[in-house]
Amino acid sequence: MASAQPHDISIKGRKWVQVTGVSSVERFDANAFALVTSAGPLTIEGTNLHMKHLDLEQGIVEIEGTVNRVAYVSEQAQKKRVVGRLFR
Repeated sequence: MASAQPHDISIKGRKWVQVTGVSSVERFDANAFALVTSAGPLTIEGTNLHMKHLDLEQGIVEIEGTVNRVAYVSEQAQKKRVVGRLFR
């Protein structure tokens, strides 16, 4: 990963998430965020999600909404998804 920043995830009551060590936000909508962190690609899924704060210089993203799932995605799985989208 390009970022050497430390990576942490803080979740409060499934309503607020702060992620540090973020180098980029690949995509986001009300149901999912795809982030690239210093620990690898990370997906946060839920409902009514919105970005409350973004500071890529410091590598911080804050998300509000109802969090249902937080998962790291392997590099190989991420590449498969990109290729799958190309051939839809």
